[in-house]
Amino acid sequence: MSRKILLNSTEIHIILHRLACQLIENHNDFSNTVIIGLQPRGVFLAERLTQMLTHDYKIKGINSGTLDITFYRDDFRRRDAPLEANRTEIDFMIENKNVVFIDDVLYSGRSIRAALSAIQSFGRPNTIELLVLIDRRFSRHLPIQPDYKGSQVDAINNEKVLVHWKENDGKDIIYLIKNE
Repeated sequence: MSRKILLNSTEIHIILHRLACQLIENHNDFSNTVIIGLQPRGVFLAERLTQMLTHDYKIKGINSGTLDITFYRDDFRRRDAPLEANRTEIDFMIENKNVVFIDDVLYSGRSIRAALSAIQSFGRPNTIELLVLIDRRFSRHLPIQPDYKGSQVDAINNEKVLVHWKENDGKDIIYLIKNE
C-alpha cells in the first residue's frame, strides 16, 4: 500500500477559508440557510466551517446540525456486520430553508442520495446544496455534483482518499492511498 499526501494542513486551511467565502457570497448572513454535516466524517468539516464563519467572518446565529444517513443507504442491509447508527442533531426548522449538506469526500454519490431521503423527515427545504472538501470526479455512480468543492482528485477505483482532522486524528492532512 502506498500513500501520497494530497493536501497538508496549510493547504486545507486555505481551502476552508475559500469555501467559507463562497458560502458567504451565496448566503450572506445565513438567516435563511442551515448547515448540515453528514455523519460521520462530514461533521468535522461542518463544525470547522461553522466556527470559521462565526469567529473569522463574524456571522452570528448560524444554524448547524448533523444528519445520520445510516438507514437511508441503499447498501445498509448488504453488509455482514450490523451497522451502528450515528447521532442526528437538527434542533431547528428546515422548512423553506436553504440547506447546505457538508461531507468530506464525494465518491459514488450514494451518501448524498441517502441524505436527500433522510432530510425529508425534517420538512421540505427551499433548496439543497452540496459542499465537499474532496471531489473524486471519476467515481460517480449517481448524477450528483457538488456546488462547492475544495479540491478535485482523479482517483481510480483501487485508490482511496483518506481525510484526517486534528480534532479526531491529531492533525489535518489528506492522503491518496493506493492498494497494490
